[in-house]
Amino acid sequence: MSDKIRVMVVDDSAVVRGLVSRWVDEDSGLETVGRFANGQLALDGITGCAPDVIVLDIEMPVMDGMTALPELLKLKPGVKIIMSSTLTRKNAEISMKALSLGATDYIPKPESNRGVTTSVDFRTALLEKIKALVLRKAVRAPVASVSAPAMQPLAEAGGLVKDTPALRSFSPVKPRILAIGSSTGGPQALARVIEDVAAATAGIPVVITQHMPPTFTAILAEHLSRSAGRAAKEGSDGEKIEPGTIYVAPGGFHMAVTEKDGAPALSVKDGPMINFCKPAVDPMFEGVAQVYGSAALALVLTGMGHDGAKGAVRIADAGGAVIAQDEATSVVWGMPGAAVEAGACAAVLPLEEIGRKTSTVLQGMVS
Repeated sequence: MSDKIRVMVVDDSAVVRGLVSRWVDEDSGLETVGRFANGQLALDGITGCAPDVIVLDIEMPVMDGMTALPELLKLKPGVKIIMSSTLTRKNAEISMKALSLGATDYIPKPESNRGVTTSVDFRTALLEKIKALVLRKAVRAPVASVSAPAMQPLAEAGGLVKDTPALRSFSPVKPRILAIGSSTGGPQALARVIEDVAAATAGIPVVITQHMPPTFTAILAEHLSRSAGRAAKEGSDGEKIEPGTIYVAPGGFHMAVTEKDGAPALSVKDGPMINFCKPAVDPMFEGVAQVYGSAALALVLTGMGHDGAKGAVRIADAGGAVIAQDEATSVVWGMPGAAVEAGACAAVLPLEEIGRKTSTVLQGMVS
């Protein structure tokens, strides 16, 4: 039996089905096991195809992607589903809803077949997502720790992780900001954490960088506002950071923390991608370390790549603390795994425990 990752492509465009299937089959670790023009055909064929990953279009005749999504999950529990749609507010809303209903990830699709044909970025991102969701750990490059803590076994729920940098101590200083970085699987994890820490963060600002394109980040902020029961918004350049407000880095821009007129403020700038991302977590974490020092608390949640690891080390070296999501509860243990391997973390916890621990630290009750 083949050890390749099995991919099903569901899209009403024959051009898209053909291109994506060809890209998949050209990768030595992947293979196409089914191509279908609508959700109903996918339902009829999923048992015979037994895919590991489904690339699912949203807008299709006969049965659309949102209607097919829960039925596909019933027929193949555990299958990873990537929602694929053009970048409109409507489709971004639908994609966010799909994540709450069991989809694993999403990818913005170029608006035309020609765009799909010529977009190297779309092809690269799609293939990386497919592999990361099955392999569950995707770090593009090693990240060296600035402080290089001594290597020793790291205790985690369920056992020991060998040859991992030692955990750092939590800062005795009560945090004045919570900074969160996330990517693949992040929207679901963020909603859980923000709800869990709502009371504890009522008097401090929260800054978030989630790897997302424009439009998606505005909708994410709206969803987080509902989870927290208070204001959440995309950050804007030069904006003073206010306690009790949640700021989300806008898609297509880097959001950092700086000082303006002697007070913490946001810097939101265009520029080249950092760690293959825009927005990127590292510039936000680095700014938080510089402005808040030992009064900073950061979370690194599920996500592909190693973005945030260098910034997490900066926060830890400045006397702040970093909590990483554990491997078992991460959709992809790339970003949190890189932060752990860099020796930046004071704790590595399952998603369901992060909110409680974060609240304890924010209340100044460090243990």
